[in-house]
Amino acid sequence: MAALYIENVPDELYDAIRARAKARRKSIAAEALAVLEQNFPTARELKARREFYRRVKRLQSATPPGAGPFASTEEMQREDRLR
Repeated sequence: MAALYIENVPDELYDAIRARAKARRKSIAAEALAVLEQNFPTARELKARREFYRRVKRLQSATPPGAGPFASTEEMQREDRLR
């Protein structure tokens, strides 16, 4: 596994990461890694996202089923009022 060392991190940014790590009961390194994972998707994640997008588009383009043999709610209400 690769290692990443970052120098000259601004104090304000470091304090923000440290506070967030403390709130989540993680080390600063674990919190920094979590932030990187959230913001830099891997090739596998990008592939999964594209497949999900394709599925959503396919579902959106599918024709919805017909209303069926049942009356709409408006028609049923009108029928009830006429009784």
